[in-house]
Amino acid sequence: MSNAAFVTCDLLDDNPEKEIQVITPSIDGKFFKSYGARKSFTGQVVTVKCFEDNSRVKELLATDGTGKVLVVDGGASMRCALMGDMIAESAVKNHWNGVVISGCIRDVDAIAELDLGVHALAAIPQKSNRKGIGEVDLTLYFGGVSIHSGDYLYADNNGIVIAKEKLVDL
Repeated sequence: MSNAAFVTCDLLDDNPEKEIQVITPSIDGKFFKSYGARKSFTGQVVTVKCFEDNSRVKELLATDGTGKVLVVDGGASMRCALMGDMIAESAVKNHWNGVVISGCIRDVDAIAELDLGVHALAAIPQKSNRKGIGEVDLTLYFGGVSIHSGDYLYADNNGIVIAKEKLVDL
């Protein structure tokens, strides 16, 4: 289950002249982990910034995500999950390639069965609030990089990289 034929290490080695950023695997002592069935995934980035409210995450993953990856800055909160199995199932149904969350997810066993790339900092059973709070298409800053909607994300078991332009045709 993979939509990508690349290795992030090779992307960096093969493109030394390109502007490629590597997301630091640790944010405040928490490390990104892979949770979805897709172990490598890529797509054009859509950004969301929200804190303990997954309203925008749910809304966006219910729209057409063909060729896209949702990147969520959840403030690295460890108090609640910003995505569970129902929202992840919606992402698969709507053709999203993956989701990267600087925060938590829940329903990890169900998500592990879905054809979706998912990287998050941790799992927690507590769901988030839904108050309609969150902003879309902002520049995000986490993991030592700046991430813009329209950038390209490449993720595998080696890590996550962000590029300003498409590096491989899949």
